[in-house]
Amino acid sequence: MEKLIGLIGIVCAIWVIYEVWANHKSMSVGEKILWTIAAIIFNIITAIVFYFFKKR
Repeated sequence: MEKLIGLIGIVCAIWVIYEVWANHKSMSVGEKILWTIAAIIFNIITAIVFYFFKKR
C-alpha cells in the first residue's frame, strides 16, 4: 500500500511540475520555483491545490 501511495505522489509531483513549466507561461519564475518545491515536498496536496486554483 505504501508503494502505491508513493507512486501516486511521484505522478502528482511530475504532473504539477510539467503543468507549471510547460503550460503556464504567464507565471513568474519565482512562482514556478515555489510550485515546483511544493510539488516535491507535498506532492498529492499540491496537485489538488494546483488543480482547483491554477488549472481552472
